[in-house]
Amino acid sequence: MAWVLLSIAIAAEIVGTLCLKASDGLSKLLPSIGVLFGYATAFTLMAMSLKKLDVGITYAIWSGVGIIGAAVGGVIFFNQQLSRMNIVGMVIIIVGVVIMNLGGAAH
Repeated sequence: MAWVLLSIAIAAEIVGTLCLKASDGLSKLLPSIGVLFGYATAFTLMAMSLKKLDVGITYAIWSGVGIIGAAVGGVIFFNQQLSRMNIVGMVIIIVGVVIMNLGGAAH
């Protein structure tokens, strides 16, 4: 269940970030409400997932997937471009998260 909560938290964080871009500096009401709802949901569910998951792995997954999700969302919703270096960076992030997960928790 903790992984499900984390997955929803990540999705909410990505939505909040994309709404932040759409809000034009929090000057547009509906996207600004999306920012508040997205981040409130994201942090609440992440906090709940941390009851069962290790913080290092959780944050690595949260930030890695969030970065990639925001970048892909920027391409889809805001017609932004990704360079080869951006894509290489995202691959490095994915590899790092996988390595952290393979390493397991230090006890």
